[in-house]
Amino acid sequence: MDEALIRSLTPGVLTVLVRRGADFAAAEDAVQDALVEAVRGWPDDPPRDPKGWLVTVAWRRFLDASRADTARRRREDRVEEEPAPGPASGVDDTLQLYFLCAHPSLTPSSAVALTLRAVGGLSTRQIARAYLVPEATMAQRISRAKRTVSGVRFDRPGDVATVLRVLYLVFNEGYSGDVDLAAEAIRLTRQLAASVDHPEVAGLLALMLLHHARRAARTAPDGSLVPLAEQDRGRWDTASIAQGVRILQAALARDRLGEFQAQAAIAALHADAPTAGETDWVQIVEWYDELARLTDNPVVRLNRAVAVGEADGPRAGLAELATLDDTLPRHTAVAAYLHERDGDLDTAARLYAEAAHKAPDLAERDHLVRQAARLNSRHRHGR
Repeated sequence: MDEALIRSLTPGVLTVLVRRGADFAAAEDAVQDALVEAVRGWPDDPPRDPKGWLVTVAWRRFLDASRADTARRRREDRVEEEPAPGPASGVDDTLQLYFLCAHPSLTPSSAVALTLRAVGGLSTRQIARAYLVPEATMAQRISRAKRTVSGVRFDRPGDVATVLRVLYLVFNEGYSGDVDLAAEAIRLTRQLAASVDHPEVAGLLALMLLHHARRAARTAPDGSLVPLAEQDRGRWDTASIAQGVRILQAALARDRLGEFQAQAAIAALHADAPTAGETDWVQIVEWYDELARLTDNPVVRLNRAVAVGEADGPRAGLAELATLDDTLPRHTAVAAYLHERDGDLDTAARLYAEAAHKAPDLAERDHLVRQAARLNSRHRHGR
C-alpha cells in the first residue's frame, strides 16, 4: 500500500461525496470504510484509477448506510442517481474541505483535529498520539466536530484567514508521537497554496519553511533548547531557506501585506545573517512595526521590545518593555534577558528563576533554570 497516495486521495474522495449531497459525518465514515477495503484488496489487485475506485466504493457504503437508517429514509431516492463507475473527476475540491474543517462553529482544537483527519488523511490513532491524548478522547473530539459541521453548505466563499490560523496551530504543535505535525502542516499548506491564489497563503508557507529550516539546530543532543543566537547555522537547511525566501519575495511583490508575510520577512532576516552578530536588527524592528500595525497583538510588541534591545541597546528595549502588561507570557524572561544585556546580572538571575516557574513547558523551564544558574555561578566567582 502506498500510504502517501492514500492520504493524497482521501480529501478529494470525501469532497466528492459531500458535493453529491452526503452530510460530512456520513461521508467521512463511508470514506473510512472504503479505505479499509483498499487496504484489504489493493495489494493483490491494485485499481487502474485509485480515486475512482475509492469514490465508487465510498458512495456505495454511504448509500448502504442511508438505506439502513430509517431516520434518513428520504435519501433513498439517491440510489437511482448513482453515477456509473468510471474515471473520477480531475477537479480538486480540497479547498472546500479546508473551509469546512475550519468552520467558525468549531473550537481551534476541534478544527485542527478535523483538518488532520479529513484533509491530512491521518488516522484517529495517529492524531491522538501526536497530541498525547487517549485514542478514545480524540475519537470523541473528532465525532463532535463532524456532527457540528454536518449539513453545512457552502453558499459563500470561506474565510482563508481562519484556514491559515488552523494550519498555523498544526505547525506550532511540532513533533510528538509518530507524526511530525510541522512537516504535515507544511504539506497541507503547499496543498492549499496549489488550490488558492492568495499572498497570505504563500506568506504562511514561507514562514513555515523558514522556521522549519532551523529545526535541527534548535536542540542540543541532550534535548535542551539552544537559543537562536547560539545555534550552529551550519545545521540549518539552506534549501528550505532559499525556497522560503523565493516564495516570500513573490508574495511581497503583490503589495498585499499580511501578518504571515511580515512574520516570514522577520524569519528571513534571521536566516540571512551569517552570524547572530550580523543580524539586521534595525530592519527587523521595522518589520515588527508593520506586524504591530496589522495585528495590534501584545505578543508582537513583546518580541519587538527584544528587537529594539538588540538594535538600540538593552535600555531602549527595557523602556519598550515597561509599556507592556507584565502578565504577558514570557514577559519576565524577556526582562531577564534585557537586564543581563544591560549588565545587571543579579536582577537578571532573579528574573530568569521567576520566569522558569511560569514556563509553559518543561524544555523552556529547564533552559531558564540553567540561565539563572549560569548567572548565579558567575556572581559567586566574581563575574
